[in-house]
Amino acid sequence: MHKMRFFQSVQFKLVIMYLLLIIVAMQVIGAYFVRELEGQLEKNFQNSITNSITLLDYNAREEIIKNSDNSVKLQNDIRELLVDFSRASSNLIEVRIVDEKGKILGTSNLNNQGIVGQKSNDPLVKRTLSLGTTSEDKIYKDESNKNNRVWVNVSSIKNKGEVIGAIYLVADIESVYKQVDDITNIFITGTLIAMVITAILGILLSRTITKPIVEMKRQAYAMARGNYSRKVKVYGVDEIGELADSFNTLTKRVQEAQAMTEGERRKLSSVLAYMTDGVIATDRRGKVILINTPAEKMLRVKHESANGRSIIDVLDIGDSYQFEDLMEVDGSLTMDRSTLDKPYILRANFSVIQRETGFNNGVIAVLHDITDQEKVDQERRDFVSNVSHELRTPLTSMHSYLEALSDGAWEDKEIAPRFLEVTQNETERMIRLVNDLLKLSRMDGGREHLEKSFVNFTDFFNHIIDRFEMMKKETIMFKRHIPKEPVIIEIDEDKVMQVLDNIISNANKYSPDGGRISFYLKKFEDEIEISIADEGLGVPEEDLANVFDRFFRVDKARSREMGGTGLGLAIAREVIEAHGGRIWAERNKSKGTVIKFTLPYSDLPEDDWE
Repeated sequence: MHKMRFFQSVQFKLVIMYLLLIIVAMQVIGAYFVRELEGQLEKNFQNSITNSITLLDYNAREEIIKNSDNSVKLQNDIRELLVDFSRASSNLIEVRIVDEKGKILGTSNLNNQGIVGQKSNDPLVKRTLSLGTTSEDKIYKDESNKNNRVWVNVSSIKNKGEVIGAIYLVADIESVYKQVDDITNIFITGTLIAMVITAILGILLSRTITKPIVEMKRQAYAMARGNYSRKVKVYGVDEIGELADSFNTLTKRVQEAQAMTEGERRKLSSVLAYMTDGVIATDRRGKVILINTPAEKMLRVKHESANGRSIIDVLDIGDSYQFEDLMEVDGSLTMDRSTLDKPYILRANFSVIQRETGFNNGVIAVLHDITDQEKVDQERRDFVSNVSHELRTPLTSMHSYLEALSDGAWEDKEIAPRFLEVTQNETERMIRLVNDLLKLSRMDGGREHLEKSFVNFTDFFNHIIDRFEMMKKETIMFKRHIPKEPVIIEIDEDKVMQVLDNIISNANKYSPDGGRISFYLKKFEDEIEISIADEGLGVPEEDLANVFDRFFRVDKARSREMGGTGLGLAIAREVIEAHGGRIWAERNKSKGTVIKFTLPYSDLPEDDWE
């Protein structure tokens, strides 16, 4: 889990937002408050000065009217009046009185009495005298020092509506601004203290919000790793508490859904792993996203190399098909992967994966190995053809001879017996063929039961060889390689005898004059192996695996002449496999063919045999 820094956390953001809201609120309140406070203090200051001017205005008017002819006395009276007035207010810097012509009659500044009698050039004074209005302004006493603002007020002195003079007043208003600054500093200090307290409270408050969220975050990480045992603690019944409770419910539901999904996935994996059919799934672009083990074996590809590749390349059908064509394949697609040595045929059925919206989301291909099925179908076709051919030959021969007999040959005492003998031989041949077919049919259907008994196979094998040795041609020699000690096995004596009769009979038929037939019996731990080798023409290497197929003949014409049905070795294979053994053919080292088969064997105590 990625470690988050404090300034990246929701808690930090909540505190900062909380502080920013407080700062903005305090700034708005402070700006409005200071502005209104400054205006109110200025107004109060000016009103207090203005109210005191009313009495000065009255006294100055009386002195000007009374001493209009005596300027010296007027100036002295005005000076005393102004000195007394300036003492009444500590904020007054200087008060002057000028007459209607702008001449200064007096000033409250004892150090500036030299201006008395001079004409004032102040523009406010001139405007007041000319207009009869009150003028005021705020100026700096010293431009180099911005903390010495003064308020200048010039009001007219009127007598019966005529301007007879003006009062020029300079007051120190800087004290008002200092007072505002002091109040502002107090406000800022209070704001900072409030922000500190607010930050602490904000951290405590944000923790009550972020703590459950942090726990839910940890739970989400745990869920991502597959751990559903954790639970988020519910701290209250508010919205966050309900969210935590809902999160716990979600965890439980996800756990159940995960368990169900995992169970289904295991079932699907088990089905895909153990099903005999190959399965390949692709995405919407035709890339392989799933391939099971049977499909890997069928296509001879590895899981790692198949995943991510196009299904067209995996199936090796790029010469004939594109991925879009697979979505429109009707029925199945047959792929012939046969080699010169081995047939191998696959059949693929394709199904399009569609979403609920109808959008194609990929393709599923199911592969079947139909090599055996094709082989069975081919064998069935060959079987019907061979049976028809085998029956047609004797029937045609019989028809010809019977037709000749019916045309009058039966009257010929020399020809008629030979024709009847041929007809009888062909009939016996068809009977043998039908009997062999019925026997094979019973074995295929499981209706031919084995009647096993314990047999000394050494004596049993020698007895069969003795019987054939009495009937063999004198030019053929039998060579036995059979141990003298008894070999006791459990077999169906009649059926194994039929197998040996068929193999020895074939060896006897195909052995040339002067040839030798060798008989071998070998004992192993859990089976015995019987071998019968002749020195005839032999079976070509490529046909050795087919000699046990029904109606298979290396030399078909010669086999029919010798009366064979082509089913003897097929029956032998069925009998040996029914006993749990194996049968196969090999080339003889010198010349000819060796037929070998095995039968199960286990040592028996001597008491059991006796």
